[in-house]
Amino acid sequence: MSRPQMLVLAASLGLALTQMAYAAPAASAASAAPASAATLASNPFVKASTLPFSYPAFDRIKDSDYTPAFVEGMRIQLKEIEAIANNRKPATFDNTIVAMEKSGQMLTRVSTTFGNLHGANTDDALDAVDTDMSPKLAAHGDAIFLNAKLWARVKAIYDQRDKLHLDAESKHLVERYHTDFVLAGANLSAADQAKLKVINGDIATLQSTFSQNVLKELNANAVLVDTREELAGMTDAAIATAAAAAKAKGQDGKYLIALVNTSGQPALAVLTNRAVRERIMAASLARGIHGGEFDNRDVVLKIAKARADKGTLLGYANYAAYSLADQTAHDTATVNKLLSELAKPAVNNARKEAADLQAVVDAEKGGFQVDAADWAFYSDKVRAQRFSFDENQLKPYLELNNVLTKGVFYAANKLYGLTFKERKDLPVYNPDVRTWDVYDADGKQLAIFIGDYYARGNKQGGAWMDEYVSQSSLMGTHSVVANHLNIPKPAAGEPTLLTYDEVKTAFHEFGHALHGMFSNVKYPRFAGTNVPRDFVEYPSQVNEMWAVWPEVLANYATNYQTGAPMPKELLDKVLAAKKFNQGFLTTEYLAASLLDQRWHQLTPAQVPTDVVAFETASLKDMGVDFAPVPPRYRTAYFSHAFAGGYSAGYYAYLWAEKLDADTVEWFKENGGLQRKNGDWFRAKLLSRGGTDDALQLYRNFRGRDAKIEPLLERRGLTGQ
Repeated sequence: MSRPQMLVLAASLGLALTQMAYAAPAASAASAAPASAATLASNPFVKASTLPFSYPAFDRIKDSDYTPAFVEGMRIQLKEIEAIANNRKPATFDNTIVAMEKSGQMLTRVSTTFGNLHGANTDDALDAVDTDMSPKLAAHGDAIFLNAKLWARVKAIYDQRDKLHLDAESKHLVERYHTDFVLAGANLSAADQAKLKVINGDIATLQSTFSQNVLKELNANAVLVDTREELAGMTDAAIATAAAAAKAKGQDGKYLIALVNTSGQPALAVLTNRAVRERIMAASLARGIHGGEFDNRDVVLKIAKARADKGTLLGYANYAAYSLADQTAHDTATVNKLLSELAKPAVNNARKEAADLQAVVDAEKGGFQVDAADWAFYSDKVRAQRFSFDENQLKPYLELNNVLTKGVFYAANKLYGLTFKERKDLPVYNPDVRTWDVYDADGKQLAIFIGDYYARGNKQGGAWMDEYVSQSSLMGTHSVVANHLNIPKPAAGEPTLLTYDEVKTAFHEFGHALHGMFSNVKYPRFAGTNVPRDFVEYPSQVNEMWAVWPEVLANYATNYQTGAPMPKELLDKVLAAKKFNQGFLTTEYLAASLLDQRWHQLTPAQVPTDVVAFETASLKDMGVDFAPVPPRYRTAYFSHAFAGGYSAGYYAYLWAEKLDADTVEWFKENGGLQRKNGDWFRAKLLSRGGTDDALQLYRNFRGRDAKIEPLLERRGLTGQ
């Protein structure tokens, strides 16, 4: 996932506010008390960092710096915006559009850094800032996008755009600003704008609450196990990690199994004790719906109602219709058709896979029906039988540093000519964080890359890419990008051995990083991953292909102890097993995607009163109510849908995968891992950001629209 795509307000306006600020409340940003001159004098956000590429000075940033920096950043930008709106000279591209692009630089610095660290390294103080600033930042957005004088200037330029002799990127910028203002409610009456501000304020606050509850509930629901024997199947290193986690919580002698944010949990694949597996699965699925301080059910209902109100106020049938209007899919009918057409064959595949798992259980005289707690454990057994290998055979060949330097970076070097030099002198916000200078094929530095790979209790779940600094020739800036994963950190002295899925995730997130680093645009509004939400996952999914490309895999998949390469027969089995378990994977994803659409296609009057009942009925109605395969995210911990940027947009992964699968075929047809192919992909697509219609960028690269057949083949959905 790319967190820059979790932004609703234009990053070019300094409003890179991340998931805490998607909309605006009635409260004014001006209501926050201004900071004193003395306080601001030492604030690290007042001026751009003097470190290379304006890399954040993490060693100078204190939690107490954020609030005054936010307040001052908003004050400065509103002053800049008022000057633009009240300019007595006729509106021109330079004195209005470009001026807006240049505004809010201090706010950009603080908001990007805060948003990134609030996701990756939060604490109680940052949570408090998030709660306090969320509505104020959102109100700040409304103060810009609902400024009638500013809107009149933007509209005047838009109306005469064909006569201004603008270059293609500049003309597209005018059109994007026009769309941004319209979708923000600029065309509404004053009375309706007032209503919108209230709704937006509610959404901003509720999303912040939802996000914080998810992380706190994740930690609160960690499963405590009494004895080492109950953890049979886990490695000694994993057991030691669980013991240390329990000790840190005052439970010395016991074992604490941390949860990740998906429904499925890593430990379920290896634990032989079914009772413990059931406890872990139950704890995971119950998050946010079992009462207590972090229950998210009421928050969900309030978000659903507020978003439904917003969609209808802006003239759409529902919030999903409003959200999709600016995506490449364009409307709910298109998305519903895609998801519904795939649901039945996916579930049919999952049922066949469940029958295979049940056969193993019966052969072992297990005496139970396969359920969600059993799927990962028994699918590994079926994989072992069918392909004669399991994940544990792979792990010694998938050591983190090798995967990064000899896999992810190696592929980028072969395809694009990039080289990487790790540096130890830049400050980091956690000792486990690493940094690299990234050099282009001509030897010039292109970017700085930050890698944050280990799970922490104060880090949100999942994996994502962030940008601290975006490339822009207008602003003279270069990319500082970060990848975040949640790999369990081994005990001291032990190697970090990855699962195959974690390897794919490392390549995936680096695909987002490449999209950011290769950005070659003039305007910040178009930099890197600032493209439609249902297009942003496409380049990252393409980059996954190199994880199993024979030349790349052979380079990084070496035994961490002996250096011996992965045996060819094991490598062949990995490749042969690529379609294995696709029924499960497609069904859990579709179930979540369909839930996302169902919640966001409600009118205000249709919002239910019972979250669990609605979820259950929706899954049944959509034909994906197969208990052994729960949704990848249930509603109460579905951060993509309820904490911000992927609301009504979780379908985007599948939508983008259609483009991805077709692109993989292009690479294969043209010789695979070659510089000429990477240079073409970079020139026609990765470097272009949001400077043109996304699907036109794809046509420029591919020479035609994408075909769906490669996706169906990949997912095993042909002939269903």
